[in-house]
Amino acid sequence: MPQILLLTGFEPFRGERINPSWEIARRLDGEVIGGVQIKSVRVPVGCGKAARRITGAIVRYRPSAVIGLGEAGGRPALSLERVAINLADDRGALGKRGDPGMTPVIRGAPDAYFSRLPLAAILRELDRKDIPASVSLTAGAYACNALMYSALHHLRRRPTVPVGFIHLPYEARQASRHRSLPSLPIAMMENAVRIAIGVTARSLG
Repeated sequence: MPQILLLTGFEPFRGERINPSWEIARRLDGEVIGGVQIKSVRVPVGCGKAARRITGAIVRYRPSAVIGLGEAGGRPALSLERVAINLADDRGALGKRGDPGMTPVIRGAPDAYFSRLPLAAILRELDRKDIPASVSLTAGAYACNALMYSALHHLRRRPTVPVGFIHLPYEARQASRHRSLPSLPIAMMENAVRIAIGVTARSLG
C-alpha cells in the first residue's frame, strides 16, 4: 500500500457557493501522485471545528504527509504559509466589548510552529510552470491557521512528517461576486496543488 498524504479543504463560507480548497481536494481524493495516495477530508469552518477534524483525521489515517488547503479571497496568488500561530480568533474581528476575542488554539502549547513542507522547492516548481505563488509569513488566526497549527502540534513527535498549508485565491467562478478582486482558474490551482504534492512526496525519501 502506498503512503498516505492527507489533503484537506474547507466547506464554503461567507455566502459562497463553492470553496476552491475543497473543490480541488475532492478532485484529487484517491489519486496516487508521486507514490503517495491522496486522502481528502472536508473541514468545517471554525477554529475549534477545524482543529478537531484535522486531529481526528491524522489519528485515523496516520498520514506520511499533511497539506491543508484554504481560501484567501483577495490574494492574487497562491500563498505557501510559513508559520502557524497559537491564536484562534473565531469572531474574525473585535468582540462586542472591544476585546480581540482571541484564545489559544491549544492551551499550554508553543507560540508557533514552522511549516515542514519543502517550500523553496515547491515555489521553484510553481515558478517554472508560470503559476503565481509566494511564501506568506502567517496563516492568520482563523480556521486555516488553527488547522495548520493543530496538525503540526499533533505531529510534533514525528518531525520527519511534512506538514503545511496553502492558501488559494478566489476561483474564477466566484469573480461575479468579487469583480474587483483577483481570481485564478480552478485548473491552474489544481495543477499547483499536484505540483506541491509531487514535490512533497519526493522529500519523503
